Parts: sequence; structure tokens; C-alpha cells
Amino acid sequence: MKSFRAAKLRLATVLDARAREALARGLASRVIAAAAPLPVLVVCDDEEVATWAAEHGARVAWTPGLGLSAAVMAGVSQLAGEGVELACVAHADLPFAAGLAALGEAGTVTLVPDRRRDGTNVAVVPTGAGFCFAYGAGSFERHRTEAARLGLPCQIVYDRRLALDIDLPEDLELLKVTT
Repeated sequence: MKSFRAAKLRLATVLDARAREALARGLASRVIAAAAPLPVLVVCDDEEVATWAAEHGARVAWTPGLGLSAAVMAGVSQLAGEGVELACVAHADLPFAAGLAALGEAGTVTLVPDRRRDGTNVAVVPTGAGFCFAYGAGSFERHRTEAARLGLPCQIVYDRRLALDIDLPEDLELLKVTT
């Protein structure tokens, strides 16, 4: 997770800093709740986020300066070292997140694309597979290619609740329509 203060900057044309911070906190809270009953590991490099995560019952993987993809890989590696076999990686900006614990199966990569089918909102991966995350524009296809490179079956889940992430002003409009 990014710093709450740095989150959602692409919404600056429609939300002030305080509203963006509140939105980021609310969305992240929803995602943590959607993971129940799974234990949650929040990957971050911000003290305020780390404190917030602990207050919400999550553990923290401290990953300063790594960037999103490398930080996620470090978190998955930490879980592998702890004996966890399957990791569900969910972004913290999913307003309708639900049912994360039901996703995925051993030996398979499960991907949930965003509504544009460009990004990857949720990825469930075997922790010992050496899956290389590559977030950013086009990540959904890169993650499908990575599963194939590793010789792992790849299950695609199109779930409208998990497909909506809040990145752009028009996403906020969808949020209003959908609620």
C-alpha cells in the first residue's frame, strides 16, 4: 500500500487531499475485511500505513524503496518462508471487494482483471513458484504470460465486484451508479 497521503493522486482534479486520504483508508479497510478469514499481510513502506495495518489486525511486510511489483514479490516470498503455500494479492482500492478467501487453488495462478481487462486487481499465486509480478498498464496480459512461463495453469475470474478499482475520476462516477 502507498502512503495514504500519496494515494489516489489521479483523483486530485475532483477530490482534495483530505478526501483522497479518507477514500484510500476506506477502500483499504474494505479489502482487509474481504480477506476474512485469511490472515492479512500489508506490504508497505510508510509508517502511518504500517500502524494503520496493525490496528486493523494485519501484519506488515516492510518494503522501503522497492516499488509495487518488487514489494509484492517480497511479501509473497515472506509468506513462502513462513510456510504459506498460496498468496492472494489484492490491491487496496477495490470498493466492492468480497470473497477473497474463496479465490485460487493450489498449483494454479488465478487472476482477476480490472474492468478494462488491462490491469490485475487480484492475483492468487503459489508462493513457491517464483512468480514475477509486473504491475502497471498491461499487467493482466503480462501476468498471464508469467503463469505460462512457469508452466502453471491460469484461471481467469471475471468478477464485477473485484473488477472495479478506483483510479480515475470516471471510476468515482461508477461507484455512485453502482451503490
